[in-house]
Amino acid sequence: MTQVYQGSCLCAAVSYELLVSPKAVSHCHCSQCRKGHGAAFASYGSIPRSALRILRGSTSIKTYASSETVLREFCMDCGSTLFWSRSEGKFADWVSIALGTLDTPFLPQKQKHVHVDSAVLWFKSSNLCPQVD
Repeated sequence: MTQVYQGSCLCAAVSYELLVSPKAVSHCHCSQCRKGHGAAFASYGSIPRSALRILRGSTSIKTYASSETVLREFCMDCGSTLFWSRSEGKFADWVSIALGTLDTPFLPQKQKHVHVDSAVLWFKSSNLCPQVD
């Protein structure tokens, strides 16, 4: 049986479900992800866009083009980062879920830190998972 994962923003205006388990779990240290999350890094897992169901609050989701090919989605009521995706090219039919918004427990099989060359100086990784510059 496939696990369905539930998630929501901070104010609960937006709720969603994932029909598959997130894959390609990464903790991104790039400046855009840091700024979007307001943290040392952002944690995301990816799924096919067809496996994401918005249950409530689709009109509260605001889209921001942070670069030519990346779209970031957040709750315009509370500001919670929800998703990001590519607007074109490879994986344009996938969406990355901000894992901190999941309400259902999730334990990834594999994970990695990416863009560690952009990491803030005050964060020291525990080296528990692979790191990529």
